[in-house]
Amino acid sequence: MRKELVFGLTLMGLLVLATVVVMPPPSQWTQGHLGLLMLSLVVVAIMLGFPTAFTLMGMGVLFAWLAYRWTNPDLAVQQTLDLMVQRTYATMTNDVLIAVPLFVFMGYMVERANLIEKLFKSLHLAMSFIPGSLAVATLATCALFATATGIVGAVVTLMGLLAFPAMLRSGYDIKLSAGAITAGGCLGILIPPSVMLILYGATAGVSVVQLYAGAFFPGLMLAGLYIAYVVVMAKLKPSLAPMPPESERSVPLTASARAIAGGEHRRALPGLVAALLRPAPGGPRRRWVAGQLAVSALPALLAALGFLVVHQAVTREIVIDTGGLREIAETGGGADAFVYEGVAEPPGEAEAAAAPGVVEPPLAEPVPGTLAEPPGAEAPGSALEAAAERAEGARVAEGPGRKPVPLAFWIALAAALVVLVLHYAIFTFERLEILKMLLTSFFPLTALILAVLGSIIFGWATPTEAAALGAAGAMLLTAAYRQFRWSVIKESVFLTAKTTAMVCWLFVGSSIFSAAFALLGGQQIIEHWVLGLNLSPVQFMLLAQVIIFLLGWPLEWTEIIVIFMPIFIPLLGHFEIDPLFFGLLVALNLQTAFLSPPVAMAAFYLKGVAPKHVTLNQIFAGMMPFMAIQVLAVLLLYLFPAIGLWLPEVLYR
Repeated sequence: MRKELVFGLTLMGLLVLATVVVMPPPSQWTQGHLGLLMLSLVVVAIMLGFPTAFTLMGMGVLFAWLAYRWTNPDLAVQQTLDLMVQRTYATMTNDVLIAVPLFVFMGYMVERANLIEKLFKSLHLAMSFIPGSLAVATLATCALFATATGIVGAVVTLMGLLAFPAMLRSGYDIKLSAGAITAGGCLGILIPPSVMLILYGATAGVSVVQLYAGAFFPGLMLAGLYIAYVVVMAKLKPSLAPMPPESERSVPLTASARAIAGGEHRRALPGLVAALLRPAPGGPRRRWVAGQLAVSALPALLAALGFLVVHQAVTREIVIDTGGLREIAETGGGADAFVYEGVAEPPGEAEAAAAPGVVEPPLAEPVPGTLAEPPGAEAPGSALEAAAERAEGARVAEGPGRKPVPLAFWIALAAALVVLVLHYAIFTFERLEILKMLLTSFFPLTALILAVLGSIIFGWATPTEAAALGAAGAMLLTAAYRQFRWSVIKESVFLTAKTTAMVCWLFVGSSIFSAAFALLGGQQIIEHWVLGLNLSPVQFMLLAQVIIFLLGWPLEWTEIIVIFMPIFIPLLGHFEIDPLFFGLLVALNLQTAFLSPPVAMAAFYLKGVAPKHVTLNQIFAGMMPFMAIQVLAVLLLYLFPAIGLWLPEVLYR
């Protein structure tokens, strides 16, 4: 029997055994015990290979009927059918999910632009001086392409066809090569724009915009740790990743460039400036030289433009129309007068007794764990007026409509200047040719990603609007690479509809399952058990992350998000844990779902296109160090929360 099958059956056996040990005899079962039984059965059914969405729906409908039958057998069928319709309608009218098909369509169109080969070749030439340059270029290509597509299987498969044979021909270790491809291909589920973050936001009621801003730096940190590991291993053990021969690192120059260079490895900027000021007889024309100078200056110009945009974003002050707020406070407003995007507190007794259609804000004793009025606050109207006066005074003190520039901005600017100086210090004519290759592969894709992310993070567009922008940009990119054909559009639309239907039915199944679990009282049993342990917030966080890490071995990230997040999220308020920070930890932790056997879909994607002599066990062994890096990344994010929370706090809080 195959080892993977034995491992999976062992896990299922342990799960069934744990359920039998925890559950009392059937004669003592309560509704809550039925909920725990349902949770165990759905995990076993998914591990057996049943479709996740329909397994959740089937289990949810069956156990919801049992829950209703427990209290009122005559209405059980009608109530179960009503629950199905209500949950399905609520899911289909969720505005957050509109961005899913648009982002998926963007990914499929970018995938069919056929630019990954050019991207990999140009990045390899640009990084040829780094130890393990092929693996580093593979990780960089995977990170960028996975960010644009978000489709793990497509990225791993394409890089397995393109980069894996190239690394094996260059003498790279099979395990290191396989680990770099599988780990890099999974970055798309973390780095925005990510469908996983949209699903978590819709499940937890957290702003997707803040999730995108918070996941940006953790995603870059994880990619940086991968690259650092490869470079260190290539430096310590050169046999794992030999340097490519000079013939594979050289870039042929045009006749005009050779005429100006006059030799190898000569710096480009002094030669181009001299050729522009004093053109040699019979040499290149000034128009050509000016064009090369403009191309050479693009990195500095793009960096300056990027820092200008960031400066405007981090120093802008969000101006609130206090007059309108005063009017709402004085008149009481209405149910739709003021909407806060986030997790809302349930209405209290006074609100429940109010007239239908009118929800009065609680003004009496604050509920523990919720936001309370500061000491000395007399009335909502006076508080708003005082806040407006303080805000106006702060604006006068700090300047018209601007906040002070954060220290991190100046640190980043200084680091960028150092990088630019080093770049132009080694900027030869060969590197100029590489830069032109990057302009046709790296920069268009990067511009598309930055346009989508920038419009979301800086508040210029909602995630749905940015996804529409990304879909339109992907079509333009496909047209620019001459791949915009009817067959490409038809296939992309079909795959988008198929993926979106899977995601939406998964949410419907999750909603029905969660409702049945709550009806049976399973959530109360789990909460009672967790609270009975008297855990500190740190201990609860460690317990939750360990459970999620272990769940990533037999389950995929979609199943963990839709089944287990509704169990963890209600407990966050008791331990005073920010759902945004918890979501970032979960997103980083769920990287293991694609790299952990026996599921480890990335390994099977790579095995499907790898040479026959590469075994599945070698691929699994290559992924293990990268899984350890993921655990290290989760630990770093927990120890230094500012990695994920700094950007949302600067932009939105």
